[in-house]
Amino acid sequence: MTVRVVVGGALCHDGRLLAARRSAPPEVAGRWELPGGKAEPGESVPEALVRELREELGVETEVLERIPGEWPVRPGLVLHVWTARLLSGEPEPLEDHDELRWLGPHELDSVDWLDQDRPAVAEAGRRLRDGAHRGA
Repeated sequence: MTVRVVVGGALCHDGRLLAARRSAPPEVAGRWELPGGKAEPGESVPEALVRELREELGVETEVLERIPGEWPVRPGLVLHVWTARLLSGEPEPLEDHDELRWLGPHELDSVDWLDQDRPAVAEAGRRLRDGAHRGA
């Protein structure tokens, strides 16, 4: 079976991480995730993340580094998460989401994250607490 990559963006700005609440499909609606989507054939994972964040949130971003690990989404799909910084625009829930929240490192447990996003969110929170994204 070919495994396709779903890329999630740990989008950090002013010491906070962006959380996006899913509006569909029904089995995940109302839960929170790191925004992103599937890489298209011939597209690098960082290119896919920039495109997905533009389509879903209306922002321009710079991909920084991959958070180690990969997490199964469902058979044939695996999640890779990259950190990214906001270059321009104000995120809006344009596709697949109905609410966005900027969360500080000590607020990350205030939303119900999708299970596959939890390890990457924990690592992004650790990096925020350690100041790894200061100014990003």
